[in-house]
Formats: sequence, structure tokens, C-alpha cells
Amino acid sequence: MITKTELDTLVEKYENPDFISSDPVQFIHRGGEKRGCETLTPDEIKDVEIAGFISALFAFGSRKVFIKKLNSLFDTMEGKPLDFILNGDFKLLSNFDYRFAKPGDVIAILTVLKKLYSSSDGLRELFEYGYKIDNTVLSSLTAVTDYFYANNPDITQGFSFMLAQPRKGGAMKRLNMYLRWMVRKPPVDLALWKFIKPAELLIPLDVHVGNVSRKMGLLSRNANDFKSVLALTEKLREFDSEDPVKYDFAMFGAGVEGLYKE
Repeated sequence: MITKTELDTLVEKYENPDFISSDPVQFIHRGGEKRGCETLTPDEIKDVEIAGFISALFAFGSRKVFIKKLNSLFDTMEGKPLDFILNGDFKLLSNFDYRFAKPGDVIAILTVLKKLYSSSDGLRELFEYGYKIDNTVLSSLTAVTDYFYANNPDITQGFSFMLAQPRKGGAMKRLNMYLRWMVRKPPVDLALWKFIKPAELLIPLDVHVGNVSRKMGLLSRNANDFKSVLALTEKLREFDSEDPVKYDFAMFGAGVEGLYKE
């Protein structure tokens, strides 16, 4: 099994500002947030939260392709996601799609976001409400997806793919990645949300991370499901109980360096 020293070395190498430009996390590092999170206005914070949420939902398939699609989407929003959601013309996205996500799916997600931000403090309030149900990340993810499903009358394949439901046992990779961005410390993540501690986060598990973690001897289960998320996170807590999800960078780094080939 890989050692803590080896994992920490990979984290140190890849958790730095150079990581940002090739990762979907780049979309929360645009504009005012570069001044430092403590200087952001409430609306700028909401812009970051919305941009991150949307970027996370589209983070599947080829990085090069979905980053290009996200650039196009945020160009349409003119760099102001909150204003677009509250006041924009969603018909501008009538031809926007990406793989499983069709124009109607994208518009459905934005429509639910519009309702959320018109009636509350938005994503932070929703995630925090869910977390406080039983003080777990799982309850937070469940509350968020329940809200989106309850407020979308037409559940399509694309919608359900982008917003997988914890109740069905999926790994919830994209929403766990989003929480990493919002909760963990800079320079890559932003630490905007304080109601969840980094120690409580769950590893964003996809096929790549699953395969690499098995090669490293960190995960024995074959399925890339929520049980594997919990098992891998618990193993990583043995290396760092306060910040286990930092090892997401180690999995990425191992892939870049061709270590533990899948």
C-alpha cells in the first residue's frame, strides 16, 4: 500500500495555483474572488457559489470539452451568474447542450436555482439546512438533490445524470467535489463555507479515482458507489484525520505522472 509520505508528496506537488487553469475549479477563481474571500460582497459570493455548482455538474467526460462548454455558458451569462439566473433570458441557452445534458436539462437546473435564490440565501443556505438535519455531508447532499427534484416537474435522463440522488447509492462525485471547493482552504479551494469542517468531507470518487486508489491499495471494493466513497474516505482519514480529501490531489497527480496506471 502507498505510504503517507508518498501521498503527501503528491499533494504538495499538485495543490498549488498551477492546478487551477486545467481544472473546472478555475470557474470559481474568476473576478473578485482573486482579491481574497474576505473581501467579497454577498452577491459576489453567490456568483462564486453558482459558478461552482454549475461547473461541478458539468464536470464529466473530456476536461477539454466540458471546460470549453462552460466557458461558452458563462460567456452567455456575461460573467454574472446570479444576475443571469434572476433576470436573464434562459432562451439564450435553447441550443446549449453537452453529452447527456440537453438544453431543457440546463434550463431546468437554472429555473430551480432561480426559485432558490429568489426565496432564500441560495445554495449555501440549502446545503447548510440539509447538513443540520443530522450533521452529515450525506444529509446535506440529500436535501439539495431532494429540493431540485421536488421543484422540477419533468425529470429527464440528463437532469438525473447531472444531479444523481444519494438515495440511489451513487458516489455523488460532482457534488462532493463542489463541497471540496467551497469548504477546503486555498489556494485551490476557497473555504467560503464554514458550517462543514474539512474533516467531514467525502472524497469525490469517479472511475479514475477508484482505479488509482485500488492500485495504491487504499480501496478493496470494486464498485464506484457511495459505500466505496465512505470506505476510501475512512482510509484517507488514517493519513490525515483533519483533511482527508486533500488526497484528491494525490489521485490526480498519480494519474498525471503515470503512476499506478489503470
